[in-house]
Amino acid sequence: MKKLFSTALLVVSTPLITACAQQSGSTAHTVEYQKGSNVEVFWQEYAGSKGGLTFGATSTYPDYDKVNEGDTILIQLEQGSCLMEFYHSAWRRANDVWRWDEDMNNFGGCPYVFD
Repeated sequence: MKKLFSTALLVVSTPLITACAQQSGSTAHTVEYQKGSNVEVFWQEYAGSKGGLTFGATSTYPDYDKVNEGDTILIQLEQGSCLMEFYHSAWRRANDVWRWDEDMNNFGGCPYVFD
């Protein structure tokens, strides 16, 4: 009886879990970062999984009224670049949104984007 109940619960819950994941629009699992991988290549793959960099690679942020939740930009600083994502009404380092790897916030221009 327990086995039958467990099987029935699994059959009912699996579509619900799948539907929730699809509705959330989460892309965190479509591209996975492997520690030691090329960070810039990973950023391009991540942005590509979302349809590409919304505002490209540039040293200036777009006007606030032109930005939507989930938009991405590769900010170019003297120290290097950093992938930014518009999340909860502010530009954030994409790694702060998704937490791929703690070391990523020390890569390129990421430590300096808020200076």
